[in-house]
Amino acid sequence: MPENQSQKPSAGPPPPARPRDPRPLVRDDPIRAVLWITAAMALFAVLAACPRKAALMGMHPLQVVFLRNVSATLFLMPMLMWRGRALLRSNAIHLYGVRVGISIFSMTAWFYALALIPVAEVTAIGFLAPLFGTLGAIVFLGEKVRIRRWTALIVGFIGAMIILRPGADGFGLGQACAVFNAMSSGLVTVLLKQLSGEDDSGKIVFLTTILMLPPTLIPALFVWQTPGWEYLPVILTIGFTAVLGHYCLMRGFASTEASLVMTFDFSRLPFAVLIGWWMFGEVTDIWTWVGATVIFISAAYITRREAKLRSQARLAKIAKKSE
Repeated sequence: MPENQSQKPSAGPPPPARPRDPRPLVRDDPIRAVLWITAAMALFAVLAACPRKAALMGMHPLQVVFLRNVSATLFLMPMLMWRGRALLRSNAIHLYGVRVGISIFSMTAWFYALALIPVAEVTAIGFLAPLFGTLGAIVFLGEKVRIRRWTALIVGFIGAMIILRPGADGFGLGQACAVFNAMSSGLVTVLLKQLSGEDDSGKIVFLTTILMLPPTLIPALFVWQTPGWEYLPVILTIGFTAVLGHYCLMRGFASTEASLVMTFDFSRLPFAVLIGWWMFGEVTDIWTWVGATVIFISAAYITRREAKLRSQARLAKIAKKSE
């Protein structure tokens, strides 16, 4: 048989390649992610307890804010030595200015709240941040939100009302500061979405911390009292847990999908309850647990829904490019 007859007829041009799902770009290791996120939540619970400890020892929250930034800067210095001057350069410095301004007010409100109300209550109210972040994305980024996410937002704010119980002696200055912190933290999340397109997470944390030092020093000077050595472990713990907690959080996000990471954010509350009871003898009432659960379910749904929509948008973009 001639050689050319033994060859199979051509099957024609190969079919077009299917668009590749971008999700495998994220390392899919849920167990590792759970460990990193659980560690981050435990560290953040300790971070919340330390400003309360400093306030109960007699230090003004404005001074705690400044010393927190000093301590965090010290722990971030090895990053500067490792990465050099490139860590100080950014093409989005105007966004940093806005983020630093909001972060200062947010951090100050958080420290005031921790000085006035239990750690667990501040933590529970903090679960409102993703809901405010969604509202911020609607207002400032023009994102379109349909009925399911609007419903989740409403349910989340009902959860906040369960915790705060307006008119039942459940709402005071401490709760107001905690709500303001959650609102401003949600706005910071919107800015992070823009900053993450310009700089990596390490640079964002470093530049934000450095830029917050001068403006937080000014109000601290008006209430300054030279701290004794007994404050040193508390202040160093604040800086250490802030830096290490954010590192663990970033490792968690790098290990799996952000929607799964959000699911374990609720572990902050048991840690906060335990630390609040151990350090300050605080007892968390049932309504804080109920309200926090309602808020968390709402925030988790919104996070998963947004992750799904982003994934669909990326797939559609890739499919369009492959045509």
